[in-house]
Amino acid sequence: MTISFRQRLRSGDTLIGALLQMPLPEVAEIFATAGYDWLFVDLEHAPMDPRAALDILTAVDTRLPCVVRVPWNDEASIKKALDVGATGIIVPLVNTVEDARLAVGRCKYPPVGFRSVGVTRAQRFDLEFDSYMKRANDDIAVVIQVEHIDAVRNIEAILDVPGIDGVFVGPFDLSGSMGKPGKIDDPEVQSAIGAVVSACQKRNIALCAYAHTPAHAHNYQRLGYRVIGLCTDYIMLARAAAAYLKEAKA
Repeated sequence: MTISFRQRLRSGDTLIGALLQMPLPEVAEIFATAGYDWLFVDLEHAPMDPRAALDILTAVDTRLPCVVRVPWNDEASIKKALDVGATGIIVPLVNTVEDARLAVGRCKYPPVGFRSVGVTRAQRFDLEFDSYMKRANDDIAVVIQVEHIDAVRNIEAILDVPGIDGVFVGPFDLSGSMGKPGKIDDPEVQSAIGAVVSACQKRNIALCAYAHTPAHAHNYQRLGYRVIGLCTDYIMLARAAAAYLKEAKA
């Protein structure tokens, strides 16, 4: 029996993924072949749309989970990402209990939520409709982003909403919302992050983080983060290109 990404979040596994911003299925295939645990498909900050996400998910297929970050906490964005076959959704800027309830509800079919029923790639174009409908509510992971001081103030109530499987802390946006843009090591910013970490740990909700380097990934794991988005495809390519050139000219 295949263990879903959501089950792995809840079991405490350490999962190292890559953040994809290039709308290229062959790049996704490279990370799948390299052995990454999951892929973070970015529709918020990347030049990517649901069509590009569909191409990426089709290229990777069942080799590893693809979790899609939608551009906003709205029904259309979440519905399209799930219909192309996302195994999880990352919802940005969840600041209130109502934001959290809407995020979960839009990812779950009735009676748990209010996701509408479309028949597309997720259901293998109707060929696996019944089996998908039976397992979707249990298998689809809901991950929220906490990236504003309002979310920190409401974190206990937000995480009491049933159906939240993981939390991505956004330290840079959080610092900006506190009037300290970019000062992520500021004691007040770190205290706010600590409140989120504590609230997640009390509820066994997976702590997720973007790691700019492998060293950052190691540090996050020591702090209790189990789900890591390790850099982006653009940045990895830029670093490799610069390093190769430097070595060739040495």
